[in-house]
Formats: sequence, C-alpha cells, structure tokens
Amino acid sequence: MDTLHEIMEEVKRLMSYAQGSHGWDHVERVYRLCIRIGKKEGADLEILKMAALLHDIGRNDEIRSGGTICHAERGALLARQILERFGVAQEEIDKVIHCIETHRFRGAKAPKTLEAKVLFDADKLDSIGAVGIGRAFLFAGEVGARLHNKDVEIRETDAYSREDTAFREFSLKLKNVKDRMLTKEGRTLAQDRHQFMVSFFERLHDEVDAMK
Repeated sequence: MDTLHEIMEEVKRLMSYAQGSHGWDHVERVYRLCIRIGKKEGADLEILKMAALLHDIGRNDEIRSGGTICHAERGALLARQILERFGVAQEEIDKVIHCIETHRFRGAKAPKTLEAKVLFDADKLDSIGAVGIGRAFLFAGEVGARLHNKDVEIRETDAYSREDTAFREFSLKLKNVKDRMLTKEGRTLAQDRHQFMVSFFERLHDEVDAMK
C-alpha cells in the first residue's frame, strides 16, 4: 500500500464521525479540484494530494467547540503526526502543513506557495455554486438554523445559532469568495459558480415572498 493510499484510509477513518457538510465527500471534491487546478497551474501534485486529503481533519474539533478551535491549526497538528508516522520526508511535511495552515477563508495566515494557493482555491470553490448552496443548507440544518432569514440584520446574527442560515453564509462569506481566488483557473471557475448563487438566492427571496 503506497503512502498516499494509507493517508486516504486514515482520513476516511477520522472523518467517518464528521457532519455531512464537512465530511469525506467534501474532501473528495476538494481533492479532485486540487488536481484539476494544480495541473493547470503547474503545482507539485504529490504535495497537493496529501494536503487536500488532510486539510479538514481538524474540523470535528472546531464544530464541537462551537467555532472556538480553528480547524486549520488543529488539522495542521494532526496532519504532522500522521505524515511523520507514515515516514514522509520532513521537507515535504513542512510544505503540506503550510497548505493546511493557510487554507481557511477567515484564517490569519496567507498561502505563500503555489500548492497552498491551489488548496485554498479548491476548498473555497467547494463552498460556492450549486454544491456550496447545498452544503450551506446542510450545515444550517446541522446547527438547527431555520430555512431563510432575508429580513433580519444579518451582521447582528450569530454563527451556530437559529439564524445561521444558508443566506447568512452567502451574505457574510460566499458572495465574497470569487474575489479571494488566488489562481487563474480558480478565478475562472469561481465566476460561474458565483452567478449561479446570485440567481438562486434571488429566486429564493421571490418564492418566500410568494412572488414566484
């Protein structure tokens, strides 16, 4: 069994307890996006594949803590332990860890390497478009939020609350994702996904108001 496959099996095991919005299927989509973008941009695909597989292994701790634990920081610690256990070279480990530490949208650390930028873009792309809308509603259900809240002051609402709806996520984060892309291919994919979200929430507003 090669190292990448061993890492994949380890991540599957760790994420078997994850909520649906941030589970193994999310990791698979990010992995595929990383390969697509990485090939276009000329990134080191071996580093990228390991980073994509491991990038969200700290997510369970963040959710259990109600957001007080940063999953990127926690995930980097866990990933280092896993990679060392599998005998990955220290230079490669450091590159993978940088990708994981800097992939978070609201994180304080910025991606500096091409591989880190590709992972950042791939992870953000999975938060927008049709998939992103689906994940936003799934997460809202996981935290007990209501369906829609277009008439409240979104910036006065709290995360992990009844008002943490898909529209809140769109208003505070998702609508800004296209402007945060760091690669050419990421920007191209993000524009199309962004337009789909705008159209969807316009339609949702109309249906809630019985206009359609």
